[in-house]
This record gives sequence, C-alpha cells and structure tokens, in this order.
Amino acid sequence: MDILEKIDALNLSLPDIAPPGGSYVSVNVRGMIAYVAIQFPILNGEYQYQGQYGNNLTLSDGYEATKLTALNILAQIEHYVGFNKIEGLNHIDAYYLAANGWDEAPKVVNGASDLFTQVLDERGRHTRGIYGVESLPRNFSVGITSSFTLR
Repeated sequence: MDILEKIDALNLSLPDIAPPGGSYVSVNVRGMIAYVAIQFPILNGEYQYQGQYGNNLTLSDGYEATKLTALNILAQIEHYVGFNKIEGLNHIDAYYLAANGWDEAPKVVNGASDLFTQVLDERGRHTRGIYGVESLPRNFSVGITSSFTLR
C-alpha cells in the first residue's frame, strides 16, 4: 500500500497546501535533506485549534491538532518533493501554547508522531523536540517543523 492509500485507509486526506506566511519557502531541499517550514493546524485554508491547551483546548484537541499539522507536512512534501523520493522522516520540532501548569505536551505531539509512523511505517520513525512557547502566529495552538532524508 502506498502512502496516499494509507492516508485514505485512515479515513483522512491531504489538506490543500498552505502558502508561506512570510518571505520564505515551504520546503527547502539541500543535498539529500528536505526541510519543511513550520506548519500549523490548517484545514483547506481554515484555521483550526487556536488557543491554549489546558485553557480552551483539551488533550484530545491537541492530539487532533498535531495530527492535522502532520497531514499538512505530508501535503507539503508530496507537492514539492513527491512521496516516491522520501527515504524517511528525520526529526520534528513541535511548538505549543499552554496554560500555566499544563504538562501534557508529549501526549499532544503523539498525534503527529503516531500519524507519521502509521503512514510511513519504519520511514516515519523520528526524533523530536517539544517546546512550550508564549505565542504562535494566528494564535495557533501548535506548529511543527520537520526534516526528511531523500533518496
């Protein structure tokens, strides 16, 4: 089963690619590495999951938000590189907004990590960093950057 078939089997689909929000490119290929600029939980141009975990968003919201963000990353890769050129996912950095004292970020970011391994199998295994931040553009609750090795 190829990557698009796996996404479909999960009853998901790749969202429309979001354009960069500034003077940068969405995907930058250097040598055999593709770097994907920060992606957010955007579904076909509509902003989703805005706010803070532990305030107006739940752990379940966070899991779904990072899953949607991972789909946006995959949409960027398919559009600019093509799934057939992906050796594997290297690393993700997840940035999140949360109320003081909220400490469930690893469980939230599992939404992205689980999706990557479900869709890419062994090629989806990766390292990750998780960072609580004071703000993100458009009050998004999460943003994720990533890098892939190419064939």
